[in-house]
Amino acid sequence: MKRPGRVPSHLCESLHKRLNAYALAASAAGVSTLALSQASQAKIVYTPAHVVLHARSSAHYYIDLNHDGVKDFTFSHGYFYSATSAFWGSIVQMQPYKSNGGRIMGGGYPMALPKGIKVGPSDRFSHYGIMAWARGTGRSQNTMFAGSWANDGKGTQNRYLGLSFTIKGKTHYGWARLNVSKFRFAATLTGYAYETVPNKAIITGKTKGPDVITMQPATLGHLAAGASAIPAWRTEPAGGTH
Repeated sequence: MKRPGRVPSHLCESLHKRLNAYALAASAAGVSTLALSQASQAKIVYTPAHVVLHARSSAHYYIDLNHDGVKDFTFSHGYFYSATSAFWGSIVQMQPYKSNGGRIMGGGYPMALPKGIKVGPSDRFSHYGIMAWARGTGRSQNTMFAGSWANDGKGTQNRYLGLSFTIKGKTHYGWARLNVSKFRFAATLTGYAYETVPNKAIITGKTKGPDVITMQPATLGHLAAGASAIPAWRTEPAGGTH
């Protein structure tokens, strides 16, 4: 008796086609299954970014360091202007999102760290996140500045914030790379990273090596965050501009 054709092999081929189509669709949506599986094994997860908060504007951007759909920090710029008195104020901040265990490295003001600095358990952290602050009247008269990132009004380029936050109750360390322009300040977030091993220090600026994986902002974590997952080329308005 002649046996029927090998139907299972055809079913497997069909299944493979469907899985391949699904994988392509997922990739188009910015979800990389391979990247997510690698991230669980990696020691450092790095996310490049280009988030610009313009001068004379009020806007904020949520940072999800480990791409789990939970907001960890809020990067924000605030601006105030009074037409009657010509008084203005400008402030750049990085704040823990609500009460999620986030901290910023530094005391009174967050430190503007250079590349290659260790951020870990032995460092001092606080909730205080004012990076740069300025106020004045007119265009430049009677201007006052405060904060390590203000640099007496000159701004700071390619420096790092040391960060700590919790994942399932355990402390992890990370960094955010930022630029702050001079005078009234425009602020740009250019990347961030975190250490997947709890209580292990991380080196600011480390983005390459066998223990590093690079992930894009539009990963599963950002998609799960819904409307709060703002693309890197946009900001979320929080007020008017002048």
